[in-house]
Amino acid sequence: MSNQIKISLPDGAVREFEKGVSGFEIAKSISISLAKVSLAIRVDGELRDLSRAIDADAKIEIITPKSGKDALEIIRHDAAHIMAEAVKELFPETQVTIGPAIETGFFYDFARKEPFALEDLSAIENKMREIVKRDEKLVREVWKRDDAVKFFESIGEKYKAEIIASIPSSEDISLYRQGNFIDLCRGPHAPSTSHVKHFKLMKLAGAYWRGDAKNEMLQRIYGTAWESEESLKNHLYMLEEAEKRDHRKIGRALDLFHIQEEAVGSVFWHPKGWTVFREIEKYIREKLERDGYVEVKTPQMVDKILWEKSGHWEKFRENMFVAESEDRTLAIKPMNCPCHVQIFNQSLKSYRQLPLRMAEFGACHRNESSGSLHGIMRVRAFTQDDAHIFCEESQINSETVKFCALLKEVYSDFGFENVMVKFSTRPEKRAGSDETWDRAEAALEDAVKAANLDCEINPGEGAFYGPKLEFTLVDALKREWQCGTLQVDFILPERLDANYIASDGHKKRPVMLHRAILGSFERFIGILIENYAGKFPLWLAPVQMVVANITNDSDGYAMLVVDELKAAGFRVEADLDAQKISYKIREHSLKKIPYILAVGKKEAEIGAVSVRKFGEENQNVMTIAEFIALAKQQISEKK
Repeated sequence: MSNQIKISLPDGAVREFEKGVSGFEIAKSISISLAKVSLAIRVDGELRDLSRAIDADAKIEIITPKSGKDALEIIRHDAAHIMAEAVKELFPETQVTIGPAIETGFFYDFARKEPFALEDLSAIENKMREIVKRDEKLVREVWKRDDAVKFFESIGEKYKAEIIASIPSSEDISLYRQGNFIDLCRGPHAPSTSHVKHFKLMKLAGAYWRGDAKNEMLQRIYGTAWESEESLKNHLYMLEEAEKRDHRKIGRALDLFHIQEEAVGSVFWHPKGWTVFREIEKYIREKLERDGYVEVKTPQMVDKILWEKSGHWEKFRENMFVAESEDRTLAIKPMNCPCHVQIFNQSLKSYRQLPLRMAEFGACHRNESSGSLHGIMRVRAFTQDDAHIFCEESQINSETVKFCALLKEVYSDFGFENVMVKFSTRPEKRAGSDETWDRAEAALEDAVKAANLDCEINPGEGAFYGPKLEFTLVDALKREWQCGTLQVDFILPERLDANYIASDGHKKRPVMLHRAILGSFERFIGILIENYAGKFPLWLAPVQMVVANITNDSDGYAMLVVDELKAAGFRVEADLDAQKISYKIREHSLKKIPYILAVGKKEAEIGAVSVRKFGEENQNVMTIAEFIALAKQQISEKK
């Protein structure tokens, strides 16, 4: 029997090695420089340590710092272990619990009587750099479960022992050792600590043991780690920019809204913020009317009987606000779909009336935990740009294509050109039979092809009643925001007894397409505030222009200009205060007003305005008519 195995490389080349060859040896055979930077190896799709032996023919990929998400996850996981080792060296009485890699970094939860202070982060970070310089080898060890439990109990690590004890006794346990530190971990890890070079500890937080509020509170340290110094600097810069753009700060500065304890999770919209809200609502309404939607309004409180029929009472009850009245249990609606079916059911529809596109700016309430609330991004009371399309099964493709075209047009008008799509398949807890889900997923898959969408599969994340498409925006800071959705639902029409008369004269169930573009007005406005950094485009700005006098003898002319601009449909204010024009320009620029029109004696004589656009130093003198034409063109083009 041959002792040779064939290793297929990503470029298609095939090399022969002896059985038991390690990933490191393969990397070294390609080049010494590759071996030096290698982090791990992917063997037939499975990530492994470089030291693991390969005993059969395999397709492999060497993971280096340039390998994207795979590399970052390994670097961040290594960083978590290094941080835990640093904490144990500095604060030996501390117990370690869990420390995973996360989307932009890593964290570790620690049990310690004394609270960490912010200045401790600097000491821990310095100790981490020492450990990196030591170039400690990360060595995988396989232990019997019970032996691992006894070991961690013997060194006073009760949390780690508890985690291991919860693993079936038949399973072997993998531990990773670096220096004098050892930790439970599936791996893989880089060969040594020296591969973690670009990191920073970020903040402290509290976390319950195993995420259960009944358990003791632990201390969590967050950090970030990257494959290069440039990436780390870019990330820190983006965090700094995100802090500047925080919608809560800008909302206060621009007098848009506020939130207070007496109405947790609800928004107090101020006049300027409500203007933005209404402009978006007006814009969406016009788009929907053009695309053949009818608008409805449904009740806020509905008897639980309807929610039981729809399945929401079973799946969503804990998130509903409930009230009792005259021996009836009522729920404030968390979504609009069951109510829309009630309108559809008021008369028997013909196939000739389908598709029926029913829209509502529905005010919904969901009992989100107070800890998850975040400004206007995550609230309890919100308005959806919700709609449901009742159609025949044969119309799913055409309606999906039509909806996707509308969605892309809307996002483009708001300045979002980069839209990602995920296809979310059946969840573990769901309504309906497997046959119904097979049919729904196949229908949505066909619709995706018809709409020419490039989708990423998101397994198990569909709604309980049907598969869905999730549309994600990318903002100015490259952050991703999931907003729009499209769901194919065969189940709710069945549960709520919706019917139409088909072309053959028989009753049939309509298909229900649940769809939204913005998702939540509140959250979408928060996204816009941060994307624009408060610099709303002219068509959305709560105050589009300010007319400022240069001297008081031009007050009369300034008000004539204001009146003419208002008559042209603009949102305009006058500033007739006895301040220097330079002061006024500075103040209105801080409020991010798109246009400041300065008027004095000279402008009054020639019937003109001196126009300063926000963010620009130069002024242009033009007639009022010329300015009105310019502004109207910008608004119509959604610049």
